[in-house]
Amino acid sequence: MNALEERVVGANQTVAAAAARYRGARAAVAQARSAYFPTISANASFNQSRVSSNVLYRSSAGKTVPDYMIDAQVSWEPDLWGRISRAVEGGRAEAQASAADLQSAILSMQAELATNYFDLRGTVEEERLLKETLQAYEKALALTKDRFAGGVAAESDVAQAEEQLRSTQAQFIDLETTRTSLVNAIAILVGEPPSTFTLDVAPLNESHAPPAAALAALPLSVPSTLLERRPDIAAAERRVAESNARVGVATAAFFPNLLLAATGGLEATHFSDWLMAPSRFWSLGPSLAFTALDFGGRAAVRDAARAAYDESVADYRQTVLSAFGQVEDNLNALEVLRRESAAQRDAVNAAQRALAKVGNRYENGAITYLNVVVTQVIVLSDQRAAVRIERRRMAASVALVKALGGGWSTADLPGDEAVSRVE
Repeated sequence: MNALEERVVGANQTVAAAAARYRGARAAVAQARSAYFPTISANASFNQSRVSSNVLYRSSAGKTVPDYMIDAQVSWEPDLWGRISRAVEGGRAEAQASAADLQSAILSMQAELATNYFDLRGTVEEERLLKETLQAYEKALALTKDRFAGGVAAESDVAQAEEQLRSTQAQFIDLETTRTSLVNAIAILVGEPPSTFTLDVAPLNESHAPPAAALAALPLSVPSTLLERRPDIAAAERRVAESNARVGVATAAFFPNLLLAATGGLEATHFSDWLMAPSRFWSLGPSLAFTALDFGGRAAVRDAARAAYDESVADYRQTVLSAFGQVEDNLNALEVLRRESAAQRDAVNAAQRALAKVGNRYENGAITYLNVVVTQVIVLSDQRAAVRIERRRMAASVALVKALGGGWSTADLPGDEAVSRVE
């Protein structure tokens, strides 16, 4: 299973999509940070134009005039009111949230794979039980036919033995369908076509079950560090920070924008004069832009940002509450299933002892074969119930590990510099 879990990280398409979103968020941070620095652009052009002959007081009237020009522009906006820094802050928080989303996707897909894997092992164990039971039923049918031929058993005993055999064969076929569906689900999780994927697993019984120490290592109560261990909580918290930064960006829009710009180049009407010193031109100076009246437009943007912040806070609180609830539910389920598993094992042992006694009584002619059939059905039902309880126990263990964050912690979140680099 460990090898399959590793393949989820590299081949699962849900994980790949989350990784792409994280890369996109990092690129957005780099884009926001670029606003800290000047923008430099250059242009070169050549064109010809004819001036109207009917224009007064122009020496070039009626002539075709060429124009050669090359220039460069530099502009820079100082971050006076924190608009750029808050935008970068929000972008970094969103990138960190995307990183947590990626870890959450990995955890979810690995948990789903583990659940399917244990379900598959449980199905294989049920198949093993049914195979053993079918062999016993075939022998019982042959024995009953011999007893009927010898005049010891009734014909109804033969009919009951045969019906029991055929019914169990039908159950076995149904399990084959379940096993195929589980293998296909695992194939999709590891990014392979189901038609080319095969998987052999050991049955889920006591000899192949996970070590008791592994289950014993799970906590018995909700850990106080849960808030630091779940990636979905970390993502929700980072989105609160992102929303708060967006409020700052919206607030900065109420202040004027200062732009420092410079332009310089060479322009001439004759190519031979183009690169000469007299052809140079330049301009340099600041500009200040301020929106005096927008009829509540900026206020509406700010109010929307504040509402988005309140929404993110509510989402964070709900995520935390759900996380604690999930841990409590799975802890309770594990304890209940532990007791249920022990009781079911006792039931299986008791049913097997009863079957041995009923078999002896039938061979001695004290009871009919119907009594044997009823007891055999009880044994098989108890055995399959025990396997299903173990499957539920494994599923609850996986769910608890997922609810606890799967070993992840907020210390694994990328820092500000890490999310600012584009690979």
